[in-house]
Amino acid sequence: MKRLLFIYNPQAGKGILKAKLADVVDIFVKEGYEVVAYPTQSYQDAYHKMLSCNWEEFDRIVCGGGDGTIDEVVTGMVSRGISIPLGYIPTGTTNDFASSLHIPRDILQAASNAVTGEPFPCDIGRFNDDVFVYIAAFGLFTDVSYETKQEVKNVLGHLAYVLEGTKRLFNIPSYRMKVTCNGKVMEDEFAFGMVTNSRSVGGFRNMVGKQVVFDDGLFEVTLIKTPKNPIALQEIVAALISEQVNAKHMFSLKAERITFESLEEIPWTLDGEFGGNHDRVQIENMKQKLPIVVPKKHVKDLMEKPSGNLEKEGA
Repeated sequence: MKRLLFIYNPQAGKGILKAKLADVVDIFVKEGYEVVAYPTQSYQDAYHKMLSCNWEEFDRIVCGGGDGTIDEVVTGMVSRGISIPLGYIPTGTTNDFASSLHIPRDILQAASNAVTGEPFPCDIGRFNDDVFVYIAAFGLFTDVSYETKQEVKNVLGHLAYVLEGTKRLFNIPSYRMKVTCNGKVMEDEFAFGMVTNSRSVGGFRNMVGKQVVFDDGLFEVTLIKTPKNPIALQEIVAALISEQVNAKHMFSLKAERITFESLEEIPWTLDGEFGGNHDRVQIENMKQKLPIVVPKKHVKDLMEKPSGNLEKEGA
């Protein structure tokens, strides 16, 4: 019999997985798997479980939880060179990565996909000595996800992020940074920056580009310059609300690797979790490194190459 390791966060997304846990395991068993289930107990527990498990004994790994949980699992997989197909049951508050890959939000449908879908070789990122699944970011709003208490997320859901995020508008950070990318150097004051492999960030679509390919070895890079006056801030907020790039205040481009250098150590976020304080960050795309299980009918959409010019720059 095939063996499946099921690692899940019982607290993610209002704890909605608990009520359907028996049904999820039943789906796995009916597909011919012997299931080993492990509920995480604390922060980084999924990561440590991946480091200690005898992964050679398993044919599939399934992760249940939010962006932070899958980040821990994938980081552990990369650390040990594990290339087993990874199924994902998204139960977090936003689930940007799952949404981008067309993984169902419904728990039972996602469980079925995890064992009947097709492994897709998705790009992920190297961040200095760390790993991220779909986003590395700094600046405005980036601390919202890890500073919002789990209890508040469970009660208010996505609204919790919105309420916490509004506080940041009154204290906009500004970082003097040197950004090296595609043989070019950009130096400016930035309030926000993100390197992504996703079609949705924080529930916003199109801010990272409408033609995102998940296995092309390229990240989407978005940088927002520090607004110099209230009008500039208003234009940036309007662009965020309309989910469009404002070329006057933003840079938007694609890159295989990118380096950020700042005068001081600044906090970074990796997949919604605190990624440490750094004054130099080197990000590199690990092309097709993660065999994530996706619905078979959507594989072509994820890997279909867009037409036209891949790189666009504003400002």
